[in-house]
Amino acid sequence: VIVDNRPGAGTMIGTDNVAKSAADGYSVVVASFAHAVNPSLQPRLPYGSNAAFAPVLLIGRGPNVLVVRANSPYKSVADVIAAARAKPDTLTYASQGNGTSAHLAGEMLANLAKVRLVHVPYKGAGPALTDLLGGQVDMMFATAAAASNFVDTGKLRALGVTSQAPSAAFKGVPTIASTVPGYQVESWYGLYVPAGTPQPVIDRLNAAGRKALRAPEFVRKIEQEGLAVSGGPPAELSTYVQAEEARWAPIVKENGIQPE
Repeated sequence: VIVDNRPGAGTMIGTDNVAKSAADGYSVVVASFAHAVNPSLQPRLPYGSNAAFAPVLLIGRGPNVLVVRANSPYKSVADVIAAARAKPDTLTYASQGNGTSAHLAGEMLANLAKVRLVHVPYKGAGPALTDLLGGQVDMMFATAAAASNFVDTGKLRALGVTSQAPSAAFKGVPTIASTVPGYQVESWYGLYVPAGTPQPVIDRLNAAGRKALRAPEFVRKIEQEGLAVSGGPPAELSTYVQAEEARWAPIVKENGIQPE
């Protein structure tokens, strides 16, 4: 396996490369949250639509976590909502860029809790966390991988996880949904190949992927990312991502979210 990292344009550079590759099973893209959001966020997709891909495997799903500095006055999600209602357009939250899970997690909280927050996008999670730790922003809906070390060392306080159920990666941290009913945001990873790839080839890739997901070393690494392994048939990924597209499209539209 050759890993060819092609970042940029909200993941579209890498996905477009795979979409336009031969449909023979030798070109596979690891898709994530952006894959389900880009159809409603981007004015034009270079590959047309997500119909340019065939699903192979949903690798795993996991929450983001709402974090504040250790010395923050906010001790709970309820505290954040109360402060946002008292002073609209004052509380700031960082993200690793427009349209990312950290960004839309804040937009969903604002929509459901009927508050107004100020989004501050950065070029990556590193700079966002640096400014959060430095006091330039109030909070962040960070990925588990980005925030866990800072939470473990006491530099950040975790207020709530974005999944519907509590996360093993953040024991004792409540769900945001326990304060804001209906709230749910997940990070996820899945494998796609170009549309037109023969089904026997897809089935073979799915079987190989499911075997890899059971490897103890892989399980340890993915749990460190706060993810729960999925590993079902190709249809599992297709159904999940179609539901994610439908869920995020109105959030993007209602909030006038634009790509960077």
